[in-house]
Amino acid sequence: MAKKIIITGATGLIGKKLCQALFDRGDEVTVFSRNIQSAKKKLPYLKNFVTWNYKNPDEWKNHLDGKDALVHLAGINLFSRRWNDNFKKEIIESREISTKNLVKSLKDCNKKPQAFISASGVGYYGDGGETILTEDSQKGKDFLADVCDVWERESRKAGDYGIRNVQIRTGIVLSPDDGALKQMLLPFKFFIGGSLGSGKQWFPWLHINDIINIYIHAIDNENISGPINAASPNIVRMKEFAKTLGKVMKRPSLFPVPEFVLRIVVGEAAGTVVTGQRVSVDKLLKSGYNFGFENPGEALKDLLRK
Repeated sequence: MAKKIIITGATGLIGKKLCQALFDRGDEVTVFSRNIQSAKKKLPYLKNFVTWNYKNPDEWKNHLDGKDALVHLAGINLFSRRWNDNFKKEIIESREISTKNLVKSLKDCNKKPQAFISASGVGYYGDGGETILTEDSQKGKDFLADVCDVWERESRKAGDYGIRNVQIRTGIVLSPDDGALKQMLLPFKFFIGGSLGSGKQWFPWLHINDIINIYIHAIDNENISGPINAASPNIVRMKEFAKTLGKVMKRPSLFPVPEFVLRIVVGEAAGTVVTGQRVSVDKLLKSGYNFGFENPGEALKDLLRK
């Protein structure tokens, strides 16, 4: 049976692909967006758009009633500007306040959504080193860990209204359209590619198709709740990933970018690149999810062929 689903952050990398996948299977998708005209251009096949200023629930909260699921992806792009105190405040508020107001608005629904699916990240764990990280592992101590913690804490409150809630701790999503892979491609094209930082850090990658299917799995599977790690079951170290990327592109992987250079270029945010998380995805696998891409070489071949 077709579902009625609301998506925030629908024009981002994951949002656009998720909207298309849900539409293709016959679901009725409603987009909450700060810029309706822009959203309509990026998602021309959809019909339902709602102006969404997350600070003003009265403008949109009635649209939550009667929906089957709410997928919350919205949040300021972490890497859109160099981090300073003001921008870091914006990063947290865009997630904390938006999630808080969405959840509070669910209270007034006559027919509440059955599921509240919220984005998060493996950055929750900070620099995990060699520790195998499960969903029960401790929170990290850096800024990104605090961001994820606030995001998740607010989304869990949907449970106060009897709503199943899931926090998807996403790894490094591979797509040639945006994100880490797109940034790595250019140096390799010019034969100057290599790993970032020491190269020894774990790189919790996953194919864009898998993260989309994981969200759909979380929407449909009533037995999934709480935080869930979303990365390939075959994560590798950064050096190995860069070597594999070079091999697929028929380019050498000889020019690592030292941490101090990254910090000069991007500032404090470089810490998210040079640290790693050796995450376990046993919870996801036990829920019945089957990965489309487990091998980084095969994933990269598929993505770059497109």
